[in-house]
Amino acid sequence: MRLVLFDIDGTLITDGGASRDAFADALRTVFSYAGELRRYDFSGRTDPQITRMVLRDGGFSDREIDERMAQVFGVYLHRLATNATAQRVHALPGIADLLAALADEPAITLALLTGNIEGGARLKLAPPDFNRYFPFGAFGSDSEHREELPPIAVDRASRLDGHRFQGADIVIIGDSIYDIRCGAPHGATTVAVATGKTPAETLRAENPRHFFESAEDLGALLKAILG
Repeated sequence: MRLVLFDIDGTLITDGGASRDAFADALRTVFSYAGELRRYDFSGRTDPQITRMVLRDGGFSDREIDERMAQVFGVYLHRLATNATAQRVHALPGIADLLAALADEPAITLALLTGNIEGGARLKLAPPDFNRYFPFGAFGSDSEHREELPPIAVDRASRLDGHRFQGADIVIIGDSIYDIRCGAPHGATTVAVATGKTPAETLRAENPRHFFESAEDLGALLKAILG
């Protein structure tokens, strides 16, 4: 049996800037922040980490950030609900076929492992109808620190089907260095896909168990995931 944990942005979907626009609106509304967000690489970071990183650079204290973090995410989700349309959010090549194939495997439990807060994750996955594949997951709303998310996903999986996944039977699929790094302390099988903003050579340097340029080689990906 394998617990297969998918990242979202740059792995499952591209959102055409919908979330970044919503986040910028939220920072303007709550903190009057008007800085340029394009200079930041958000890949693999949790939503709370991103918020803290940007606002610290803007001169705000951790106390101020913590006091208004919930307000930021409230506005963000409201804006994202409008922004995350089928015109902007698209499944990345090969992903629809991969998810359909994995869903048919009785030994596979599918879940999310993402820096998105859960509400944002669900809004982004709605246009391609991917929420149906992921009854649970571990999210940026569970912990600000991505390396703490795999055990949360494992605990939730064990409550769902009674099986305690461990080591290489946990498969983490993502497009950033942090997807790979968060699996290392747990002995997870890491699968890097170069479909996001992180260059392929940077991903390879993290020594993932498996590396793919995209999710289009269905047979090879299934072999890597199923072991």
